[in-house]
Formats: sequence, structure tokens, C-alpha cells
Amino acid sequence: MENLISIRNLNYGFTHNRLILKDVSLSVPKGSVFGFLGANGAGKSTTMKVLLGNLPDENKAVEIFSKNLTSLYPEGFQKIGSLIDSPAFYDHLSGWDNLIILSRLRNLPDSECERVLHLVDLWDHRNLKMKKYSLGMKQRLAIAMTLLGSPELLILDEPVNGLDPNGMLEVRELLLKLNKEQGITIFISSHLLQEIEKMVTHLAIISNGSIKFSGSVEELNTQYRHNRIRIGLHQSADFVRYIPENYSAEIIDDSSIGITVQSKEDIIKLTKLLVQKDAEIFEIKNSAGLEDWFMEITKN
Repeated sequence: MENLISIRNLNYGFTHNRLILKDVSLSVPKGSVFGFLGANGAGKSTTMKVLLGNLPDENKAVEIFSKNLTSLYPEGFQKIGSLIDSPAFYDHLSGWDNLIILSRLRNLPDSECERVLHLVDLWDHRNLKMKKYSLGMKQRLAIAMTLLGSPELLILDEPVNGLDPNGMLEVRELLLKLNKEQGITIFISSHLLQEIEKMVTHLAIISNGSIKFSGSVEELNTQYRHNRIRIGLHQSADFVRYIPENYSAEIIDDSSIGITVQSKEDIIKLTKLLVQKDAEIFEIKNSAGLEDWFMEITKN
């Protein structure tokens, strides 16, 4: 699969003795929604600023569109849309006027503004002053700005941060539409794991400046699948003692127990055992997910 972004052994720091990024390596496939995940301060924004040429790539560790950054920019900006940190607007102007200013600075036709406003579903609100836009609308307009000029790659830093659930849903559906209908590759950083899990096809996890995992969601699932299940039952503390030690059983709350199993047969065996002890089981579900994997990968 062709990679739009390739990073090999990227190191970056303000001094050689105190590196922010340590041997960062990852590949972003063309057509993917790539999640770049990590806690605040893990190195996400620094990596993205290197990608965009805002910080120097002194060792030529980064390639985008199979070109080193030194030969990619400034022309390469025409193929990349980016949103780093909080978007800035002229609040006394309309959404349309904000877009017009940016498009004319880039020598783009006014029709580009109309095109991107339709893409982000803000055409009917184009004449509304920015100060009257909701936070979700502002974020969608910011994404519209990144879409001017029909980029092939979007680099977005925490695009849903600070949004309410409805705003998050709007931005998520927009990004998925851009990926599927426009074929845009999206590189998106976030610390909101449950939100990112709903959209990414590939991901990298960074902790303390180092990559702990990079690959597809399927590869993550295969590599870190521990088959942790949750059994819902009344008075869980009364029954956990009956479960053999090799299942690493733990009480989650008054009505559920977490157990590690290796097969469906283990689940059948444990269910029979608990029922024989008069347990009232009302739920059995797989508790593994991106949040569980993230904690497992970064805990050390």
C-alpha cells in the first residue's frame, strides 16, 4: 500500500540532551484515516509541526508524497490542508468573508469557497457573523479552510477538543465523508480515545516522545487481544472467589466481574461454574477496546 507520510527515526528536541521526540517512526497509508494518539504532552503536536515544516527536520527523517520536506515545501502546501492549535477568525465578519480572505491570499477562485461550504454543510450559514457561530460550526468552518484548493492530505490536531457530544458527532461524520467520498487521507491527533476509535483505520500510539505501536486497527487487535470479558451478575463479590486464579478475575463493581479468557470454551466453563453456584448472570461482553489497549501499551 502506498504511503503518503513516512517517518523514519525522527528525533527532535530543543537541546540534544532533552529530546521531545525519540526515534519516531510511522507510515500513513494513502486513503486512510490515521489516528495519532497520546496523552497531552506526549509529542503529538511537535510531530505534526515537524510534518508541516514549522519545526526543522534536520536529519531528513520525514517524507510526504515521497518527497523530503526540504523539496516538498512551499509548493507542497497546495496538496496539504492543516489545522494546528485553535483556528483564528475575524469574528466581526461572516463565515463567507473569512473564507474569501483566505482564498484570495492563495489566488483561488470564489467558487472554492462555495464548494467547501457545501462540503461542511455551512452554505446556509455563510452570511452569519462568526461571533454567532457555535463551537461546532467554527470547527467545521476551520476544516473548510483546510479544504480550500482540494488537498489530498489533511493534518488535524485535536479537531474535536472542547466540543460537546453533538459537535463531536458532526465533525466525525464530516471527516468520514471527506475520506470516503473525496478520497482524502486524514492524519488526526487526539487524546479522546473513544471518539477516535469510531473513525480510524490505522493508528500510532505515542508516549513520552516514543512510538509504542504503529499499524492498522486489525494489527492492534491481533497483537494486543487479551480476550478480557466482563460478566454481569448480581452481588459479584460473592462469586469471584469461585473463579480459578489463572483467569485473573477482578471485581469491577457490585454487578460485574472482569475475567481474562483464552477461548470460547473458557467462557462456557466459567458460565456453567457460576450458574452452578446460583449466580444470576445477566450479561457477558467483551471489554477490550482502544482505551484498554492504550492503557496496556503505555502503562510502562
